[in-house]
Amino acid sequence: MNSENIKKFMNESSSHVSNLNRTLKNIKLEIIINFVKSDSMSITIITNKVASASDLQTIENYIKTANHIDLTRVEVYCFPQSKFYLKIIGIFYYQENSSSPIMSNVVEDIIKQNNIFNNIVLASKSYVIKVFPKLNIAIVRLDIWDVQS
Repeated sequence: MNSENIKKFMNESSSHVSNLNRTLKNIKLEIIINFVKSDSMSITIITNKVASASDLQTIENYIKTANHIDLTRVEVYCFPQSKFYLKIIGIFYYQENSSSPIMSNVVEDIIKQNNIFNNIVLASKSYVIKVFPKLNIAIVRLDIWDVQS
């Protein structure tokens, strides 16, 4: 999708999630849309479980029939196939020269700067967990979609 289509779709994302869930329920599919997120080039639809071919077809048809979407600008899509997690162990819980703990958005910004994570799509916010009360060590858990194109 182009940025104009993305903005139009995201402006009504809550109604799109409701409509998609109603459509999926009416045709007795077991998948539920949890939320929709976007970046500058695409939208990502997060579901409660791995989507089947019929689920993907239903979602694709809905997006193509959504109001205000320029169909000539809807490009090739890719859908997540499975979800897994990654644990990062041994990072500092408190940031340097600070008494505030490391926040999940800081972890996500650091990850985006690493080339290994170029094509990674996070399934949810990262979790920062302090290992022991008296130690300055944390574990970060990332839920990641394995995106297949």
